[in-house]
Amino acid sequence: MSDARNPSVTGAAPYDALLLLSFGGPEGPEDVVPFLENVTRGRGIPKERLQEVGKHYFLFGGVSPINGQNRELLAALREDFAGHGLDLPVYWGNRNWAPYLVDTLREIAADGHRRIAVLATSAYAGYSGCRQYRENLADALAALAAEGLPRPRVDMLRHFYNHPGFVEPMIDATVAALGRLPEETRAGARLAFTTHSIPDTMAETSGAPDDPARGRPGGAYVAQHLDVARLVAAAVAERTGVADRPWELVYQSRSGAPHVPWLEPDICDHLEAQHADDAPAVVMVPIGFVSDHMEVKYDLDTEAVAKAAELGLPVARAATVGADPRFTAAVRELVLERAAAERGEPVTRRALGTLGPSHDVCAAACCPNPRAPRPAAAER
Repeated sequence: MSDARNPSVTGAAPYDALLLLSFGGPEGPEDVVPFLENVTRGRGIPKERLQEVGKHYFLFGGVSPINGQNRELLAALREDFAGHGLDLPVYWGNRNWAPYLVDTLREIAADGHRRIAVLATSAYAGYSGCRQYRENLADALAALAAEGLPRPRVDMLRHFYNHPGFVEPMIDATVAALGRLPEETRAGARLAFTTHSIPDTMAETSGAPDDPARGRPGGAYVAQHLDVARLVAAAVAERTGVADRPWELVYQSRSGAPHVPWLEPDICDHLEAQHADDAPAVVMVPIGFVSDHMEVKYDLDTEAVAKAAELGLPVARAATVGADPRFTAAVRELVLERAAAERGEPVTRRALGTLGPSHDVCAAACCPNPRAPRPAAAER
């Protein structure tokens, strides 16, 4: 059996490059409104409203941490690949800010690469975290074709939410966060696993079709997060010797119209409920995020921490995975795993929890566009 962790056995063929695909963010005050215009394009939101929404960015000098964190991950991936004898160039492109995806694909094509593995910086199934990126890839490839440029083939790597290289750093980070609480609160501290809230309807239609008779997907976004939360909670209980520590999956960063139902409870509402229930402390564990970008730095480190201080409730926030060496090793493993599968070789696909490894190729019904159907790359 091929070993996806040993490049000398498998190699990356047929892939000749890896694309790190992310959201993007402003890198100065003058970038904030144009960036938000990119994010909300087609929704008719006035510039005055965007300036109000952008106040979170202005609190941090108009700079989102995400681009800097992606540069760190890019460097870490290149170092990991080189250190393990994997000769695979790594590129980076964004949905909403420079380096824009279409520009990166032009560079990839100009460099002669024709078969690209794509890692999106989103671990879970869902429209915004998966299908929309595949729509972005389809748009960018169409732009290349219109310009008469070669169109590389792009393949998305599978969702990595339950890969050991993603889960194990979160376990360590949660234990470390517990250690930062006042000593007298640690044993009774509760865990709040946080992720981005999305509309209920989008959550209900997330993932691969689970019943051919229904002909539509459903429920993967919440199910995947719950599986990871259970894994982390169980490992933390074992590490700390505190069994039955209360935990809950909660949400943050809601941005939709008030009349549209989104996943709840919100983290700040949750903290109020925990305080009312006499919780001694809470550790916030952002399992839905790969890095400490703006929605972590503001919604948790600023807004939720302020709410906890108002309540007199001790809180700590676990670090995200970022460029942890175990995660960069996991990305290498995912590339080699997928390469072996494309060559028709048997391969071990590592995954923790009850759901098993995610699919390699998305079905056309996966995570449908909530507004209207659009072409998407990397689907069957």
